[in-house]
Amino acid sequence: MRALVITGILLAAVTSSVQAETPDADTGKELVNENCYSCHGNDVYTRGNRMVQSRVGLSKQVRRCKLSLGLQWFDEDVENAAEYLNLKFYHFNK
Repeated sequence: MRALVITGILLAAVTSSVQAETPDADTGKELVNENCYSCHGNDVYTRGNRMVQSRVGLSKQVRRCKLSLGLQWFDEDVENAAEYLNLKFYHFNK
């Protein structure tokens, strides 16, 4: 019985950590609207010669922008913004 309880606790911990790692595009949209458009419009995401070429590269670029603007974002904020941008403009596979 004790092993079953411990297994349940571990499963709950793993499940909650997986859910916490899933980026939230709605939160990302808010972050992008509040911060990113102060520097540029949609043109940076839609131009033909855009520099970002992968989902990982998109996260790296969002992180660079975060540092450039001095934003106090957590890693999950970066991933939320990148997820929104990916869904709206880039459409990279994960």
